[in-house]
Amino acid sequence: MAVVMETLPGFRDFYPTECAARNALFTAWREVARRFHFLEFDSPILEPLELFTEKSGEEIREQLFTFEDRGGRKVALRPETTPSLVRLIGTRAASLKKPIKWFNITENFRYERPQKGRLRSFYQFNVDIVGEDSYSAEAELIALAIESFSIFGLSRQHFYVRLSDRQIWVLWLKALGIGESSLQLGLLNVLDKWERRERKDLEKDVSHCLPPAANVQEFLIRAEKLRQSSTLQEIRGCFDALNPNDALKEAVDQRLLTWEKLLAELDALQCGSFVQMDLGIVRGLAYYTGFVFEVFEASLDGRALAGGGRYDLLFEKLTGHSLPAVGFAVGDVTLVDILQKYRLLPKVTFSLDCFVIFENSTRKQALQDVGHLRQNGLSVTYALGESTVSKQFKKAFEYNPNFILFYGSDELSNNQVQVKHVTTHNVALVEREKLANFVCNYTTGSKRE
Repeated sequence: MAVVMETLPGFRDFYPTECAARNALFTAWREVARRFHFLEFDSPILEPLELFTEKSGEEIREQLFTFEDRGGRKVALRPETTPSLVRLIGTRAASLKKPIKWFNITENFRYERPQKGRLRSFYQFNVDIVGEDSYSAEAELIALAIESFSIFGLSRQHFYVRLSDRQIWVLWLKALGIGESSLQLGLLNVLDKWERRERKDLEKDVSHCLPPAANVQEFLIRAEKLRQSSTLQEIRGCFDALNPNDALKEAVDQRLLTWEKLLAELDALQCGSFVQMDLGIVRGLAYYTGFVFEVFEASLDGRALAGGGRYDLLFEKLTGHSLPAVGFAVGDVTLVDILQKYRLLPKVTFSLDCFVIFENSTRKQALQDVGHLRQNGLSVTYALGESTVSKQFKKAFEYNPNFILFYGSDELSNNQVQVKHVTTHNVALVEREKLANFVCNYTTGSKRE
């Protein structure tokens, strides 16, 4: 007996209905990108392994589908698109007009344990602005991220944006006397995992990153206060408590001024109500350098739906070209989950304009018109293997077309076709040359030549 092959763990089949629903998401994403005047690009699904290890470190290998190709090259299925974006822009950095506003929709692959909201194969809507170092780039990206959820009918009661700042955390660590970049990075990684770790585990992690003489408990207390800051005044108070030197104090003042401008711009873009200051968002990836944000579900058991931030150092690291950049990505898996939860998943319909029925003697003329109607943009089908008119009529109603076109020998002798509108049951005799116009005018009022 033949063995039924199953889909690999973490991968999905898309039957026509599921495929149409997925494509509806893609259509909405492209519409949002169009509104913000972002241009679409694409890149290979297979990239050199080094492209990803250079960005994320050797530890990323454990999360990749990687192998050696027949040419002896170490390659990987892309787990994300940012490295490919950097490679593409880096190749033509001097000739591309800045700022570069690009987006793409890609299938990505990660070899990790499948769980709710995380699969080994998933699609992402990736949006980036490259070559712009002002806070306006963040405002534009956050506004677009909000629109990419609002377009499906989701509102502030369904989701919100948690906005944070890696620069604030770096300045705070410097105020504590922690200036070594490797220690800072280690502590930022710990802070990023704060909500997912037990207190005793946090203490252990922090102790491994702090200088030997540092007080772990005092660090955690101060860090918790900064994490819970919800206003710029509260952030300033956390720094004032550390008595920073004049240079550091000036840097903090400048950063908080940038915060004020960013928040004001978000208000001007009519999306400030979605944004919540939340320094608990750190995003552990080392290449983030400034503002970072995550889109979160608003319910009590809410989870991250999208995320991104500024990554000004990645271009220089991977290409040698120094370019500021900010971007975000939203995945289809978590988006579908929240749309299903609130019954907002786009409705899928398979519309059919015409079903053609013919007698054996009129088959040739009917198929000629099928071709003509299709060339005029109409969706048309017929019963491929059926010969009797009764069986063809039965098949027609299974498809639920807008029109049934019947090619009878009597009608065709007068160069006419019987056209029935399925919903109204109206029947008309239409000359063959006027069929396309008749159907189009009946349904949309438009005229096709």
